[in-house]
Amino acid sequence: MFTSKTFLSTDDVMGISGQRNNGIRENWKCALICLGMAFATAQYGFDVAAIGTFQTMPGFLMTFGYRDPALKGGWGISTTDQQLIASFLNVGTIIGVFFITPFGRYFGRRHGIWMGTIVAFAGCATQIVATSVAALCVGRALMGASNAFFITFSNAYIVECTPPRLRAVCSAMFAVTINIGTILGAVVDERTSHIMGKLSYQIPLACLFIFPTLLSIFVFFIPESPRWLVLHDRHEEAEKSLIHLRGNSLEPEFLQEEFVEIIRGVEEEKSNATGSSMVDIFKGTNLRRTMLCVAVAVSRASSGVWVFLSYGTYFYQQAGVDDIFKISIYSMVVQLVGVTAGLYCAYKVWGRRTMLLIGTGSAVIAMVGPAIAAAVAPGTAQAARVFLAFNFFYVITYSGFAGSMTWPVSAEVVNSRLRVVTLSFATGVDYVFASFFWLFLPDMKGRSLEEIDELFEKQVPTRDFPTFECQSSSQAHDIALHKMEEAKVAVTQVESAT
Repeated sequence: MFTSKTFLSTDDVMGISGQRNNGIRENWKCALICLGMAFATAQYGFDVAAIGTFQTMPGFLMTFGYRDPALKGGWGISTTDQQLIASFLNVGTIIGVFFITPFGRYFGRRHGIWMGTIVAFAGCATQIVATSVAALCVGRALMGASNAFFITFSNAYIVECTPPRLRAVCSAMFAVTINIGTILGAVVDERTSHIMGKLSYQIPLACLFIFPTLLSIFVFFIPESPRWLVLHDRHEEAEKSLIHLRGNSLEPEFLQEEFVEIIRGVEEEKSNATGSSMVDIFKGTNLRRTMLCVAVAVSRASSGVWVFLSYGTYFYQQAGVDDIFKISIYSMVVQLVGVTAGLYCAYKVWGRRTMLLIGTGSAVIAMVGPAIAAAVAPGTAQAARVFLAFNFFYVITYSGFAGSMTWPVSAEVVNSRLRVVTLSFATGVDYVFASFFWLFLPDMKGRSLEEIDELFEKQVPTRDFPTFECQSSSQAHDIALHKMEEAKVAVTQVESAT
């Protein structure tokens, strides 16, 4: 006959002692550490918001754009330069991904954050002193590379250090810190946008130094990931790290249980290793986990988030929305409310899968709504209001539900030994998709279908599509002129004969 002590809790049935699955109140210390680590992405939010708003600043356009009295504000910037400035952040992230895997093989998560801060300092300085689009793009690439280090190592650290019940909430803090960064970036831009000179954009860029500086100090006071330490056979340090992270949230027996579980998990992963880390992510059960990680990461680019992050302010202006800077700030505040609601739902109500389905479904609606309005009433105030309303809907539902869940899911679905490798690969794929059109899609405006066929057959580079002289059109022109001349001669001969 069973006594009351014999019955297992739901968590015990799942394989983990219920006492280890406690909440935020018991694990406040670990939650604060993870929140501090999550601020690694605040730089990313500030940077994207600031650069997106620069494209409507006269001071910025005076340096990197051109004067055009016909445009609102009297200054403009070429579409190519807009794309370069926005896309080189992604290009830099892709480049940074190639350095993350070898770096992560020998250095820990904290060292990865330190490396990110060094690259971020270089990127900030380069952008401030830049006087050409080319130099600015170099700075954008460096910022992208630092983001690659920040995103990968901070996400890996949080997932590896938090107890199971808090993993989704702590990882989803990335959505909060990114949002806080975008709000700060928009506020700073709003205060400097009226300065008619370089300081209008140099001041926001200088503010970017704040984030890597605080991070470089913060990581001095936190322990290394216990799983990474075990992976490198530093068991004594790993145990101290786990004790520091858990504090008084666990009794000694359950703390030892977690530590033993970590050791056994890492040893099993090592025994299953069959080759290099990069090859292993595509082998056996890891292939499924890699596909899930990549799919979740790529969902951020496919959701339309880059449209609102990189070009939101510009679209507000083109749609006829008044006071675009304040509207951007309001949108970000609404997004923060949505993310906060999403964190509560992740902690108390729904699982990861449900949250992702709700968020991605809402993104579809948010994209279709403005498109219909623009088709029915293009260039009208009504279309602008519809765009604004659906933007608010998007930032609440997508950012609060799907956007916040992509962080924990992408990191927890992979195993510890391959976590940094898989995350860096998924991040690279995500940013390739975000930059795909700039990198590969040529401009076919004004070209006939026959010219387009010729351009692809001759393997004309993407950037040369607008200027390449096609033989099909010139030959067709010559043939047409020849036929017209023949027709004129024939008419002349007929008239002469009559």
